[in-house]
Amino acid sequence: MKTNLVLPPLGRRTLLRTGCALGAALVLPPARACEFFSTHLRVYRPWSRATVEGDAFAVLCMRFDEVRLADRLIRVETPVASGAEMSGPASGRRIDVVIPAGTETELTEAGTFIRLTGLKHPLEVGRSYPLRLEFRHGGVVDADIDVDYERLPDPVTGASSALPSMG
Repeated sequence: MKTNLVLPPLGRRTLLRTGCALGAALVLPPARACEFFSTHLRVYRPWSRATVEGDAFAVLCMRFDEVRLADRLIRVETPVASGAEMSGPASGRRIDVVIPAGTETELTEAGTFIRLTGLKHPLEVGRSYPLRLEFRHGGVVDADIDVDYERLPDPVTGASSALPSMG
């Protein structure tokens, strides 16, 4: 016995909505992941500002939350920089970020952050770059640095600057 499947006719409004949705999907940039996980914590939104040729470093910020076991961030690597060090109150030291259990730890431009040194090329707005974070207990987490912001203007000259505002 042969059965014919009959679909209801599609209205103009349905076709228009479908066309708009497909068009928007082609025009909009792809969504980027902003959270990465170790065995017992979440790394949320690693980001940096854009840089230009000749900048000595880039500022790397992020947040650690959902921390079930205290840990330490002990190493940061990225192919866009030859090194990484602490900055802010812990300036110049090797990477050693204490991450207590049950709290959020944030690396921000206004406080402690990671300085990516020896930039191999400028970081461009809208791009993502590979990032590898090593934790003492949580192992290695492969993440991405999102460059979502332009450089800050220098408070003295008004020229754009990779330096964070410390005022």
